[in-house]
Amino acid sequence: MVDIDDSKQNGQTQIPITTVAPASTDEQQQYIEDISKQIEVLLHASEAPLTANVLKKHLSVSTKELKQALQLLQVRLDTGVLSLHETASGYRLQIADRYSAFIQRVFPQRQERLSQALLETLSVIAYKQPVTRSDIEHVRGVTLSSNILRQLFDKGWIIENGHKDTLGRPALLHTTAQFLDAFGLTHLNELPPMPDMDAIQTMS
Repeated sequence: MVDIDDSKQNGQTQIPITTVAPASTDEQQQYIEDISKQIEVLLHASEAPLTANVLKKHLSVSTKELKQALQLLQVRLDTGVLSLHETASGYRLQIADRYSAFIQRVFPQRQERLSQALLETLSVIAYKQPVTRSDIEHVRGVTLSSNILRQLFDKGWIIENGHKDTLGRPALLHTTAQFLDAFGLTHLNELPPMPDMDAIQTMS
């Protein structure tokens, strides 16, 4: 991640990445365009998504100016192969969805295959969280493999947070921000309607 510090270092003042926004309409438009290009540079350089607060801090812009710059960036990207995408962890650049089939055809080894059991387990956790292991087994009607949970933990898609106030105090499972990032979501309320287990088979 690119880190720009406007503080004094070694007795010298760092030059801010942006200047004060000009007053005229034409100059303001150019200023927003410059900000949109700086956002694109930072997103290319960063190894992780960048939040709105981080972008505002580094670019010294207001919420309104950031929103305008992001909109302008999206318009510019629409003519290329990348798209601006917001996830739970912030904004990132990714290959436009229209090229997904092409990528999968050329690089089939990059397509991760998730088992039906894993998808079913993840769906139960995502839609009904917090849940215990026995809750998942009750919904799916089968014993939950420890390997499935380990895969979800290893991916960083689920965590244990709290315990159910019942016999044995089993751990409560929740999804994480990494789960939202992996599926291109910013909030859980963006999940599609709860699928039935038969529908999940088509995803595997």
